[in-house]
Amino acid sequence: MPEARVRDIAGFRVSRSVWLLLALLAVLAACSRQTPDPGITPIKVANPVELQKYLLTHKPELDVFRLRGPFRVTTLQDVAIKITPQESVNADLYLCAVAQNVPLVILLHGHGNSKDDHIFQALHVATWGMHAMTVQLPNHGPWIANGRTLARLVSAIHESPEIVDGHIDATKIILAGHSFGATAVSAALGEGAPALAGILLDPAGIGRQLPSLLKKVHAPVMLIGADDEVWPTRNREYFFRFIPTGIAEISIRDAVHEDAQYPTEHPLQPPQEGPIATEESQVTFVSALTAAAFSLSATGNLDYAWASFGDVFRNGRFFNARKK
Repeated sequence: MPEARVRDIAGFRVSRSVWLLLALLAVLAACSRQTPDPGITPIKVANPVELQKYLLTHKPELDVFRLRGPFRVTTLQDVAIKITPQESVNADLYLCAVAQNVPLVILLHGHGNSKDDHIFQALHVATWGMHAMTVQLPNHGPWIANGRTLARLVSAIHESPEIVDGHIDATKIILAGHSFGATAVSAALGEGAPALAGILLDPAGIGRQLPSLLKKVHAPVMLIGADDEVWPTRNREYFFRFIPTGIAEISIRDAVHEDAQYPTEHPLQPPQEGPIATEESQVTFVSALTAAAFSLSATGNLDYAWASFGDVFRNGRFFNARKK
């Protein structure tokens, strides 16, 4: 019998064939991956107005947003949102089940990913009194062009919110993008999309036009980054450097790039060495995303979210905090 290559896993030595079998089983499990069930908040309110009053009159705490919010969500998949007579965008809708106009958070995937990778985030946000939409754009770019498509989508919804739903507050559209999707979100804001704000999920910068577009961004922006000491992303520093004002940035200790979404599938390869995505960091990301979206939609600025990060700044879970 030929000598098999072996590898240590948690103190055990396994052959290459067993290693590949373990990898295959991990992939099969990942392909049917279920989103976390973090539990439901004990906060009891009748509508988003009551929720807003409750949260704004209590101490801001990030941990409040780890749980799902108090509202039910209706999901619609693969909806064609017509933004011009000749152009539609494929989207999934996560509609907060309330009979009043509420903000809309639009989430865009990054390179090689899809709208399915933001199911967990969209569903979570919607339980907190906001509608959410995940959109599918070409996932290999070009990302500045994706940003222009996103800007047309926002303009169409701003003008006629009923193309999505009859209960959207068209003055409160928030754009969120992961990785190169954050480049598209920033490009849309720089192109003058009528969005209230942007949230960048471990952004990666690409495109020669990006710095000039970032200089034109005047909406408030929250940058929620992975731990760039263990997983730096391409040109992440561009966003804070070139957006002139109204941007706040934090990093999540030990989080990696994939933690800024919730991927439903993983590549067919053995488990990687070094830092890996964890459900704990992904729940932390969605908590920060939800706190930022609530803060922006309820107050128009990031002060509430920034105050909610206080405890995690002090315990070191968030670091590299800065704003301008």
